[in-house]
Amino acid sequence: MEPLANLPPSTADIPAQTTVVVIGAGIVGLSAALTLIERGIPVTVLEKGRIGAEQSGRNLGWVRKTSRAPADVPLAQAADRLWAEMPGRIGADCGYRAAGILFVTRSQKQMGIYEDWLKAVSALDLGARLLAPKDIDRLVPGGQGDWLGGVHTPSDGRAEPSLACAALARAVLAKGGQIVENCAVRSLSTAAGKVSGVITERGEIGCEKVILAAGLWSRRFLGNLGIFLPTLPLICSVLRTAPMEGPCQTAVGGPDFSFRKRQDGGFTITQRGRLDAPLTPDHLRLGLRYLPVLRAQKGATQVGLGRTFLHELLSARHWKDDQITPFERCRIMDPDVNPALNAEAMAALRKAWPVFDQARIAAAWAGMIDVTPDSDPVIDTVAALPGLILATGFSGHGFGTGPAAGHLAADLATDHAPIVDPAPYRLARF
Repeated sequence: MEPLANLPPSTADIPAQTTVVVIGAGIVGLSAALTLIERGIPVTVLEKGRIGAEQSGRNLGWVRKTSRAPADVPLAQAADRLWAEMPGRIGADCGYRAAGILFVTRSQKQMGIYEDWLKAVSALDLGARLLAPKDIDRLVPGGQGDWLGGVHTPSDGRAEPSLACAALARAVLAKGGQIVENCAVRSLSTAAGKVSGVITERGEIGCEKVILAAGLWSRRFLGNLGIFLPTLPLICSVLRTAPMEGPCQTAVGGPDFSFRKRQDGGFTITQRGRLDAPLTPDHLRLGLRYLPVLRAQKGATQVGLGRTFLHELLSARHWKDDQITPFERCRIMDPDVNPALNAEAMAALRKAWPVFDQARIAAAWAGMIDVTPDSDPVIDTVAALPGLILATGFSGHGFGTGPAAGHLAADLATDHAPIVDPAPYRLARF
């Protein structure tokens, strides 16, 4: 993964009591904690591994509204505002820049999809528009992609995963919150049918509310409580280049590559057309729920049987409060990079924009994404267990919307007016 910059020292000891416990110190959990602590509500963030060490620190850094489901766009718009306000709010730069995002295609079918999307979001005033080949050449000069067209949203942007979580964590601590790393939550304690605390590997913490922002691990945690959440894993391999001159500041997504400028002068690149889909026992349990999306994205995932299947097969699905959990056995999920996919991305990118012939690869990594059947997250209270709020299942989109998603989770935990309508994110839709 990318080295995270200036991680703060975590809180040494767990408290006996707090008001809200946030499980997970990724972008969503830290954003929820920051919102709560700014409202004067005591918060403790518990992280089984390190701050931002999984997908929040491994993603592409895109902050986009383009091609999101129309019902999900208001959350992305709220996130734009919060990203822009972040330096004044926390006194640190997360690398956010509204430099725009462009998707390009050679497919008439894909152009039709872009046209349909623009019609569906026409009332939201995004400033997005379709581009002809000459427009693409002006925006991203030096190309030889023979594009049919594309869609461009100038108000989309980017931020730096290597900076954001560390900066948010420092702000949470500076404002009086607590963050305890290497402290897995094993279960929840209840009283009178509602949440009364969390049971950790270091002991119990009494609390009134719990926000579960545990990403990939949320399904297993909830399963032990008898709560159903459908997610399956995907693995995205990523690389970054050394600093170089590039074609533009705008992030660009093609059919088999994407690139975006980094604050350090390099580019973050991935094979946008394909992800690895490691088979797990959950595919047997949940596979039918994913058939529509698999048919729609045929060829976009490489299904394979590897160590993930064995890891999942041997990992406990149920445990007692005094037993070691899967979260303690795997502190940080660190999947293998797929060099072939990264090589495909670089070859396609160099063909489309020859300036990348000069690119020198500085590092590569992979991240595991938790994907819901409709690729939208769950941000909701749990009717069966009052006091538990979910903010998970972001399907690879969580970094961009993270500040607003965490804010919405904090709203639900404190009965504040929600920053956006939470209806699209209800758990009951599954």
